[in-house]
Amino acid sequence: MHSTLQPVLVLLAAAVLVVVVFRQLKLPPLLGYLIVGAAIGPHAFGWVSETQQVHDLAEIGVVFLMFSIGLEFSLSKLHAMRRTVLGLGSAQVIITLLVVMGASLLLGASWQGGLVLGGALAMSSTAILAKLLAERFELNSEHGRQIIGILLFQDIAVVPLLIIIPALAAPAGDLATSIGYAMLKAAVVLTVLLVVGQRVMRTWFHVVARAKSSELFILNVLLVTLGVAFITELAGLSLALGAFVAGVLISETEYRYQVEEDIKPFRDVLLGLFFVTIGMLLDFRVVLQNAWVSVILVVMVVAKTFLIFGIARVFGSTTGVALRTGLALGACGEFGFVLLALANTTKLLSPDFLQPVLAAMVLSMLAAPFIIQRSEAIVRRFSANEWMLRAMQIHNIAVQSMAVEEHVLICGYGRSGQNLARFLEQEKIPVIALDIDPERIREAAAAGEHVVFGDAARREVLTAAGLMRARALVITYADTPSALRILTHVHELRAGLPVVVRTYEDTDIDTLKAAGAAEVVSEIMEGSLMLASTTLMLIGTPLNRVLRRIRDTREHRYHLFRGFFRGVTDDRDDDEHARHPRLHSVMITQGAASIGKRFSELGLDALKVEVNAVRRRNVRTVEPGPDTVVEEGDVIVMLGTEDSLAAAEIRLIQG
Repeated sequence: MHSTLQPVLVLLAAAVLVVVVFRQLKLPPLLGYLIVGAAIGPHAFGWVSETQQVHDLAEIGVVFLMFSIGLEFSLSKLHAMRRTVLGLGSAQVIITLLVVMGASLLLGASWQGGLVLGGALAMSSTAILAKLLAERFELNSEHGRQIIGILLFQDIAVVPLLIIIPALAAPAGDLATSIGYAMLKAAVVLTVLLVVGQRVMRTWFHVVARAKSSELFILNVLLVTLGVAFITELAGLSLALGAFVAGVLISETEYRYQVEEDIKPFRDVLLGLFFVTIGMLLDFRVVLQNAWVSVILVVMVVAKTFLIFGIARVFGSTTGVALRTGLALGACGEFGFVLLALANTTKLLSPDFLQPVLAAMVLSMLAAPFIIQRSEAIVRRFSANEWMLRAMQIHNIAVQSMAVEEHVLICGYGRSGQNLARFLEQEKIPVIALDIDPERIREAAAAGEHVVFGDAARREVLTAAGLMRARALVITYADTPSALRILTHVHELRAGLPVVVRTYEDTDIDTLKAAGAAEVVSEIMEGSLMLASTTLMLIGTPLNRVLRRIRDTREHRYHLFRGFFRGVTDDRDDDEHARHPRLHSVMITQGAASIGKRFSELGLDALKVEVNAVRRRNVRTVEPGPDTVVEEGDVIVMLGTEDSLAAAEIRLIQG
């Protein structure tokens, strides 16, 4: 029995499985979607065929992808990065497109097919690269800014390609007229939507927001997104183009961030299904039997890497920066699949030509994380002056710190680092600060502040900054993995040096303390502490008692504030929220297995659960002891992770 729901269920089951596996492997789920799509598609196990329902889901996924790009589109951001975006980015896309078109013509393809293929291969993966750069703390580096600028232009370049590609399917005699008509029609529709729609959009969102209904707000976002996409489709343009316009319109309103948050679940789910359907186009037999796939993969990645490397060098980048940029952008991206899917529907590329290219694109994206992980070693191997630049960087740091002793070494010169430096300077305590944002360093150094470029997580940088002569070290940015690396270096080079670490939540306090931090300042905990102390003083609590409370709370590592009761309004997008300690209340009802037992007998410690409080006959005991006996009607407040709390609740109730 065949059901119209069957392909959707298979797609959803595959999507859930791949996200779980790839999250465990710390790889982008996007790659897993492509692999699973290839496995369940008609060319492998055949669990899902290319039905209209599947194509409709894929198209809606593209709609939300383009809507998100439009939502993030900012003229001010474009202006600030204009040289990189409009210069380096446009050169990369145009030259790549022309080179691929030329190669396609030599291989016997039409220039129309070559243009589509060039546009597809010019794209790189924003989803993969943005995540990897953030994890490696390279978003603010010189090559990081170049990569983001080029990706931004690639996103923009998709819009005209979405307009041109459907027009390319027209007969040769009508081609010029078809393209001209498509461009004119797009110009008229976009002008009307952007000029008239901008005024209407803000007014309409004001009306909807006044209703103060989250359901109505989300429904309105879906209506606007799909409605504008439908208008552009009626005008003979693509749904994706309309979704992009809808995103741009909303980005100009004050509701942009709320819309972005509300649309994220729909976007991620449907986008995942889109990549599964793209993977369904891949035929593994082509990969295994066609030697051209390997050739295309190597030529494509190597040629694109060196092409971008050359363009970056022309624009004034150093060899190391240019090579890092090329290595990151050498693989293909998600928009390439969007363009190829559109070309497939318009029959601009033959299946025999499309399959090897599609296989090579998928393999290039699978290789991208591994290439970036090895990029530093590759740069040092092939860039003779990279070692010299690193040595000069270390030399500059050493020169700045050479005459300074008994200083405080500040790692990270953002707002917190700058405020700390000003306090220390008022006390006549010398400061050396390390940061990896060249713009920030240039501005601060021009003002006479002692800040130098250097990654504080590197051993040689800390040594050059005078670690052996420093009075203390402070890590001012909230990044636990980086802080742990710094603590390891400090422990090896100068054990006993006081290190103060800033963290955002309280979940990493014990880990950082165990790694050697003298003090860990939790941003949320300190905010709560200041809020509580200010309130106590305003209601007349003596100052000495307030100060004692603050001191005791800090000495006990914020024990009073550890964990909190989660609600539906708390952010649950964090992949690790299930591992974060939280508070949970359990009512001891009649017949519960724990009644009459001491806490020491229940073995909750073995489950890594801490009993925070017990409420008995409307009286709260803040710190119950191990000899406290559980009684019927008690409300036990426990601190632990989601899994450990569930196990503890079962033990309390069922035994």
